[in-house]
Amino acid sequence: MPEPENYLIEDDLSNQKAFFIDMDGVINKGNSLIPGAKGFVDRLKEGNHKFLFITNNSYFTAADLRNRLASMGLEADESCFFTSAMSTANFLENQNYGCRAYVIGGPGLRQELESAGVRITAEKPDYVIVGETEEYDYMSIIEATHLIQEGARFIATNQDITGPTPRGPVPACGALVAPIERVTGVKAYFLGKPNPVMMYWARKKLKVHTRNSFMIGDRMDTDIVGGLEAGMTCCLVLTGVTSRDALKKFPYKPDYIFESVDEIDPDRILSKWDKRCRK
Repeated sequence: MPEPENYLIEDDLSNQKAFFIDMDGVINKGNSLIPGAKGFVDRLKEGNHKFLFITNNSYFTAADLRNRLASMGLEADESCFFTSAMSTANFLENQNYGCRAYVIGGPGLRQELESAGVRITAEKPDYVIVGETEEYDYMSIIEATHLIQEGARFIATNQDITGPTPRGPVPACGALVAPIERVTGVKAYFLGKPNPVMMYWARKKLKVHTRNSFMIGDRMDTDIVGGLEAGMTCCLVLTGVTSRDALKKFPYKPDYIFESVDEIDPDRILSKWDKRCRK
């Protein structure tokens, strides 16, 4: 059995900073860039800072996401994106290389799974995997239910109940998983945010150390808690889901709060470890 490609990646122990940036609510809202987002990304590029756009949406490929941002006027290479589909593929590549899976999901998920050596099939699969899709129907729910009852393990790309569209929220992966969980009594294992394993694989992609990693997001219940549990320095921006007034509801807090990414100076921002040393 071949070793997974990124099995023995060593962390870069230099002081190079790396930024992991949620997309919707941080960089864009729908099909429009949030003011200052392009300037922030330009500052990252000018400072030679490593960065990844990190999203729970498993439907789109990296090429799709690149083209989406490009249509808004923000240029980024395909390598600058990390999705929950990639996290799921990394997980299976290292847990059970060459496994078989029944998949309910879009092209982004299928592409990443196939690249990781997963055989997509309904014949005695090791896993049932669910992600965002436009082809969710009653027959696929029935098949997934039967396969799990017959012994397939159940995983999903993310637990988000809704996803944003120009017309308003629509069902996301967590909603698609719910009826299968109810019928089988088996809870899915989610590989996207806030599971810190997604942050782990994203960090491994950039080969950076936790102490130099910054998570930037607009959601306390996914971006911030996921980054916190992964040991990253967490930056909440107020351009998306979480308002300043809502912060009091959470038992944890971000290291920084910004009105938007336009306020973030990547050269001057300190990691939580540096801040402690300077106290």
